[in-house]
Amino acid sequence: MQSGWRYPADSNARNVSYVRRRLADVPATTPETGPASDRTNTGPSRRRGLAAGVAAYVLWGATPGFWALVDQAGAVEILAHRLAWTLVLMALVCLLLGRLSALRGLGPRRWALIAVAAILIAVNWGVYIYAVLTERVIEVSLGYYINPLLSVLLGVMVLGERLRRMQWIALGVAVVAVLVVTLDYGRLPVIALVVASSFAVYGLLKKTVPLDSLNSLTAESMVLAPFAVAYLVWLQVTGAATFLVDGPLHSALLVAAGPVTALPLLLFGFAAQRIPLTVMGMLQYLAPTLQLLWAVLIAHEPMPVSRWIGFALVWLALAVFSIDAMRTARRAGAPTPDAATAARRQTESTVSRPDQL
Repeated sequence: MQSGWRYPADSNARNVSYVRRRLADVPATTPETGPASDRTNTGPSRRRGLAAGVAAYVLWGATPGFWALVDQAGAVEILAHRLAWTLVLMALVCLLLGRLSALRGLGPRRWALIAVAAILIAVNWGVYIYAVLTERVIEVSLGYYINPLLSVLLGVMVLGERLRRMQWIALGVAVVAVLVVTLDYGRLPVIALVVASSFAVYGLLKKTVPLDSLNSLTAESMVLAPFAVAYLVWLQVTGAATFLVDGPLHSALLVAAGPVTALPLLLFGFAAQRIPLTVMGMLQYLAPTLQLLWAVLIAHEPMPVSRWIGFALVWLALAVFSIDAMRTARRAGAPTPDAATAARRQTESTVSRPDQL
């Protein structure tokens, strides 16, 4: 097979003309540069993307208020409704957008990875809902704050990635922060650690399955929904269900668990095409911040000075981590595609997506 790039053995003028024609054939999306929209969106488009990104993470951060509205149902029943109604809505969205074809070509190994990822996200969601119902949202907030740092550590342990000095400093400060919070609670912050670790491993698995967020959430819901529906049917048969029993408003709110899950995802997808990943990486901290505000100001969860010190250390670690990431992204700017790709991948590994939250 002949090489796809050959210079004609003629004059320099013809060489220049040939190169120009070949460059015109380069696709707008390449592994090194990403979609053209990532590089050309400015002005109103970028502002709309920023608004959508803020809205996505604000909605996600406000979900403790939603789960509190259905607290008469147990955490498992709420989770089952979330899984079932999310599948209904996501399947409809993917069908309307013609996106279901991506699922048909997945082999058994990919579906096995999707099943493991689905279990992890179910654990993450379930623990989150349980924390809201038991007034332990502060721990959830801590878990989502430390998740980006844990994701980086997982990259070192599993993928053999190498950390820069500032990243090691950020991880060290985060470890001290967890120790401070542990001493404050008198126990390990189990909810925070489960939320962060399940989320981090889930994100790692997502790298192995070539699906976008819409298809990914749909596939994971397809794996879990049969079990969720079976559990809901069992609750109805045994008379233990709250759905269709505790009034129409309660039932409507349980059905709304699907849109509550899907809407931030759709907003995130809109935003991710219009604003840089570094911006999305900063926006992700809106969610745990709002969760913390909910816990302290609305749920009135106890927050002694020692716990504030632990959170302050977490924020310091994140500041160091974020500054280092921004400097690296700036240095990677344009000169070397490999450096830019590495910076983008590292940013992607720490950006929380609403289908994960």
